[in-house]
Amino acid sequence: MRPGEYLTVVLHQTRSPDNLGAVARVMANFGFSRLILSDPATYSFRGAERLAVKGDAVLERMAVARDLPEALKDCVYAIGTTSRTQLKGREALTPEEAVRRLAEESARGRVALVFGGEQRGLSDEELARCTDVLVIPTSDVQPSMNLAQSAAVLLYLCHRQGLGPAPEPKADVGEPGARMGTLNALAARMREVLLKAEFLNPQAPQHVLNELELTLMRARLTQREAELWLTAFKHLGRAVARGASTP
Repeated sequence: MRPGEYLTVVLHQTRSPDNLGAVARVMANFGFSRLILSDPATYSFRGAERLAVKGDAVLERMAVARDLPEALKDCVYAIGTTSRTQLKGREALTPEEAVRRLAEESARGRVALVFGGEQRGLSDEELARCTDVLVIPTSDVQPSMNLAQSAAVLLYLCHRQGLGPAPEPKADVGEPGARMGTLNALAARMREVLLKAEFLNPQAPQHVLNELELTLMRARLTQREAELWLTAFKHLGRAVARGASTP
């Protein structure tokens, strides 16, 4: 990977060309280059170049994903940003804690920093797609931060933590971490099998599934281990189907 590509910046449901351009500029400031737009609110970002001073290369290489799972499929770890301090079943990290974890997990593969849209940020369901959550502490007088301002604070800290240049290879690092795309495929297979096995409530399966998915993300599986679990659930699904069809 090129320098700066261990960290992926994901902008989810972005609608402002000005914010996009400003984030591209901040990324160029600190040596980051991998930007993905997830489910953008518009595909017309003319004018972003105006604020992306010397960040044109970031915009030129920018990718677009139809949703958050697709944007994160090649990453092994992701942190979602939010301004909310009350989170269901989640404990928010400080920016410093979050950046340290990003640096640690980058030894296993690509990591992602996820920003929500300008109007509502990331929902609980979208934050559930991220391994961890962070909150930037702000004054009660003005608790909300502009998207580009949040990116500037966090990317500066990432740069200081050493995520800008490609990290030195480590001899003691084992197999690559499980990509979130593989974990998503495993979660989908688990949903299918556990519904057939009547483990999940078919009327409201998502609560338990979210807990199981979060457990998978935090287990720090290798890619090989995740693929092994996926194969196991495929076989289990066939066995459950055979059992259901037996009179």
